Amino acid sequence: MEKPQILLTNDDGISSPGLWAAAKALSALGYVTVAAPREQHSGAGRSVPSWSDGEIKPTKLMIGDAEWTCYAMGGSPAQSAQMGILQVLKRKPDLVVSGINYGENPATDVTLSGTVGAALEAAASGIPALAVSLQLDNQDYLGHSLETDFSTAAFFTAKFARILLEKKMPPDVHALNLNVPIDATPETPWRVTRLGRHSYFVAYLKEADGKSRIDAGPSPHPDDLADPTTDVYALNVSHMVSVTPLSLDLTSRVKLDDLQKLFD
Repeated sequence: MEKPQILLTNDDGISSPGLWAAAKALSALGYVTVAAPREQHSGAGRSVPSWSDGEIKPTKLMIGDAEWTCYAMGGSPAQSAQMGILQVLKRKPDLVVSGINYGENPATDVTLSGTVGAALEAAASGIPALAVSLQLDNQDYLGHSLETDFSTAAFFTAKFARILLEKKMPPDVHALNLNVPIDATPETPWRVTRLGRHSYFVAYLKEADGKSRIDAGPSPHPDDLADPTTDVYALNVSHMVSVTPLSLDLTSRVKLDDLQKLFD
């Protein structure tokens, strides 16, 4: 039986140890092709910027004890998924995995996440997709700290990658968004959740060296922390791995005829 083809990308860039941890874990399931952004692209969402140069540069990386040929992509996470499928593999893989991200990606902020954006881009091509993020106990979301232990997140990456390879998801489940608590172990339970209904990362104005910029920090909404069905509750209250099914259909859940009458 032919081994599955797995495309692996991320938004932290090809130099991210989280990417390498995922590659090693997924290699037990099939042939893994790593095609990740050349540079840090956190917060890129599903963007496909017109100014990306589209360069694809083969890059040698030591992943575990083996040297891998990976591909550094001159584009966003979503563009890396596109180019990985169309130019590197030249075929649809059996699965696309995005991660493992430095920092959690729950609640309505998934539309900001480049990690989730790459998975949704793959899902738009009809490919099973998995986004994986590891909660941090600090706010070094843009760094590549070697102190971060991705081993448990890698365990759950392989677990749910195997599920997506072996089982067909219901029609409206286009991708899975996996968030792993910072204190999780392989024995940590997991739960299928819904997105929290509020922003998780709250934006604020940051002044430094006479310049202003917008930054954001985790500030879970009390309503999401009180709702046991949300990914925010699972992650921060129950300290469980959250598994959220995502749909590409962003249509509001409202009776369209009623809304038509309201507009009329």
